[in-house]
Amino acid sequence: MGKNQHVTPKGNLWQVKGAGNRRATKLFDTQAEAIDYARNIAINQQSEVVIHRPNG
Repeated sequence: MGKNQHVTPKGNLWQVKGAGNRRATKLFDTQAEAIDYARNIAINQQSEVVIHRPNG
């Protein structure tokens, strides 16, 4: 099983980060784009997506 993927705000952008990673995997303009990307990674790694609220 791979790392869970976290979708979190970063300033005015949204980031996808693997659990325990320091750096974002990728940045997005919208939360929906980030969730879509994170979902694909999670499916490939047989892990979960954790979606954070805009305030963290």
